[in-house]
Amino acid sequence: MQYRRATTPGATYFFTVVTYQRQKLFLTSDTIAHLRYAFQAVKTNHPFTIDAIIVLPDHLHCLWTLPPGDANFSTGWRLIKTTFSRVCPNQYKRDRNSSRQYKKEQAIWQRRFWEHQIRDEYDLKQHIDYIHYNPVHHNLVRRPRDWQYSSFHPYVERGDYDINWGAEDAVSLEENIGHQ
Repeated sequence: MQYRRATTPGATYFFTVVTYQRQKLFLTSDTIAHLRYAFQAVKTNHPFTIDAIIVLPDHLHCLWTLPPGDANFSTGWRLIKTTFSRVCPNQYKRDRNSSRQYKKEQAIWQRRFWEHQIRDEYDLKQHIDYIHYNPVHHNLVRRPRDWQYSSFHPYVERGDYDINWGAEDAVSLEENIGHQ
């Protein structure tokens, strides 16, 4: 099956990337450190800006803005997944089925990811809110500010959010965001 992806150079994209069989891989600072390393290593040769990010136990959401002339986010994700898989401790590597063995893939990530090209400022704001509210949505914390692996606090420091945003009332978000 051929998947069609958006290919607008320099655009901003929202991504959902999920661990293999929803393994709760990102519960420790060591796996988070390995993920940070993978992002930094890939960004050296394939630059992009991370506009917002949330790393949850079994998936992550993020917004990237690509440089002008670049629409190749698939290579970035392939390299991030590969780099992370190489440095990931063996205890997190699952048994591989024959297809993964044949393709020499680790059983750490779901093969595909979901992406959405941001259309306008409203769409961007909705996705940033979705990212930062996600740990509350998944009942991991009561307030977005309580989730450590998030870009929420830099947004508070810039004045984009009040520190108590999302703490009392459910945040109204579009239903089709995230797919995870």
